[in-house]
Amino acid sequence: MARVTVEDCIDKVDNRFDLVLLASHRARQVSQGAMITVDRDNDKNPVVALREIADETLSPGDLKEDLIHSLQKHVEVDEPEPDPATLLSAEQTEETVIVAGDVPADPEAEGVSFDRMSEEELLAGIEGLVPPEKSDDY
Repeated sequence: MARVTVEDCIDKVDNRFDLVLLASHRARQVSQGAMITVDRDNDKNPVVALREIADETLSPGDLKEDLIHSLQKHVEVDEPEPDPATLLSAEQTEETVIVAGDVPADPEAEGVSFDRMSEEELLAGIEGLVPPEKSDDY
């Protein structure tokens, strides 16, 4: 195949916009060092990508999934749902952790101290503040 046209690929990918997205994504992969599945024949990466799609050496569905995966910022991992027995034992373990937490009952006993101040002491402290001196630099 000397020249690749959109007509060669449109029967593999119905939508021309999707074809552009898939071919450009594949061209970026090739430029990043991915192995090509057709002869290069001194063609540039977009032409190689279109030739791969036209020759069906790459599945458009696989390319689409790879494109979606590359655009995702947070990928959810499909994990099998645990059986109810596992959930029950996990809930019991969490209750045990909460009950036997390592929060001290009395913070003063652990050497942690808090400054306690009444509202009057706070107001007296604020009134005692002196505003900064004005200078000619400002």
